[in-house]
Amino acid sequence: MPFGRLPRVPSLQRVIQAWPWWLLLLALVGVRFSKGAFLTDAYALVSRPFWPGTAQREWLQSAQQLDQRSRLAQLEQDNRRLRTLLGLQRANPQEVTAAVISREPEGWWKQLVLGAGELQGIRRGDAVVGPGGLVGRVASVTPTTARVALLTDSSSRIGVWVGRTQSMGLLTGVNGSRPELRFLVKDPQVRPGDVVVTSPASTLVPPGMSVGVIQSVDEKAVPAPTAVVQLSAPVEAIDWVQVLVQPRQAAP
Repeated sequence: MPFGRLPRVPSLQRVIQAWPWWLLLLALVGVRFSKGAFLTDAYALVSRPFWPGTAQREWLQSAQQLDQRSRLAQLEQDNRRLRTLLGLQRANPQEVTAAVISREPEGWWKQLVLGAGELQGIRRGDAVVGPGGLVGRVASVTPTTARVALLTDSSSRIGVWVGRTQSMGLLTGVNGSRPELRFLVKDPQVRPGDVVVTSPASTLVPPGMSVGVIQSVDEKAVPAPTAVVQLSAPVEAIDWVQVLVQPRQAAP
């Protein structure tokens, strides 16, 4: 190109002929700065005829109504249970109904904390009963709370009785869902399905209280057979209990 000659500028006609490319470039710039909002709106406009119709709305409403009915049924069930607990407490003033307010995940099979304590008459050593049977004993108390050592806690030891064979044993927690029953004789003649209750000679807890059912027996254990006991009260899912309050001794 000779010196001093200006570069050739595309004619206006060629610019006009390239309008589709300019439109595409403008659209890409618009998408870039709108972060895809234009495409989203365009997709919504195009797909509108395929949106869910009245049938889908009816299914959704039916599901919501079913959920509401389930919640209502659960509330009614909880209400009946609480009324039953309140009635039991009024019928027997020596029993204090208390809610489970705390459980530690690492000690799930060891202890639980109740929302009642010394102010409600609870004392250390009181037996604690859940739906189905004995669950443990009060280990410590504060004015408003009580800590319960469960039968599944490795520190728990209570005397129990198998009525069918009149066999005595010691129920010991193993930090699991099922405690171990250690018999005192070498031939207790027990079998799975036998009912276990607290010992008739028990002084720590009331005698004859339901504890559980023998699940399996290890007759080769030394020095005496042992058994695994399925507790009759579901300690893993208890949220309300009754504490058997010991009567206070009158002051001299």
